[in-house]
Amino acid sequence: MHSFTASDGARIAYRDSGSGTPIVLLHGLMAHGGFFDGQAALAKNFRIISIDLRGHGESAGGGEAPGVERMAADVAELAEALGLEGAVGVGWSLGATILWHVLAGSAGRRFAGAVVVDMTARVKNDAEWDLGLSPEACEARSIAIRDDFESFALTAGQAIFAQPVAPAHRKLADWASREFARNDAAAMASVWASLVRQDMRALLDRIQHPTLIVHGGRSELYGDDTAGHLVAALPHARAVRFENSGHAPHLEEPELFNATLTDFADSLSLARTTQNSNS
Repeated sequence: MHSFTASDGARIAYRDSGSGTPIVLLHGLMAHGGFFDGQAALAKNFRIISIDLRGHGESAGGGEAPGVERMAADVAELAEALGLEGAVGVGWSLGATILWHVLAGSAGRRFAGAVVVDMTARVKNDAEWDLGLSPEACEARSIAIRDDFESFALTAGQAIFAQPVAPAHRKLADWASREFARNDAAAMASVWASLVRQDMRALLDRIQHPTLIVHGGRSELYGDDTAGHLVAALPHARAVRFENSGHAPHLEEPELFNATLTDFADSLSLARTTQNSNS
């Protein structure tokens, strides 16, 4: 585990292994970089950087209250500090929203492409948007985080998997629940409130990075229409459906996910090589 100090003095922890094209892994709400342990084998061919986002894992406590914009600033500052070039950003759920902020900012030049894992451009639905969660569902989550965080976290750890949880995933789902429940309720409330306020729709057409939209065919959060919206909204995007996954394809189908990510990263490298040879 490594760490760097963010501009506000907070300590941000991250794992860094392997060499080659950097792949930056950004986890979802209540998770941490260890939720990408299934991608550790990719370090044979890539530089794998998994970050514990502010308020999560080993980056809990210190500095400003965790929110999407501040966490995106942390990731951008780390990308600059590490001098990343041609990186592939992988954002799962909350991590995708953070990644979009990074790609739209000055640190976006350090990334060659993006992988978005089961996420929507706007979490909270309204009269003109129905590809997220209802206002009632968002409010219910806010109340559950405030009033009974442990129960909420334990349930959420199970819910990221395709339902009913397959016997082969039972131990992993129970681990996810325990890890979710380890978080500080106030910190998670801050992150959730920030995430619900986000509306990335106007930002997406500014992101010129080639993007792969990964979505779970059995996700209980977002469906094919949500993935379709992202493909239409992002200038250079395509989607791939993981038929046997819920909200966490990288956990549920890790070998397929790793192969898909490898192919995408290799295609970006090939495109850059071709561009350089023609320039």
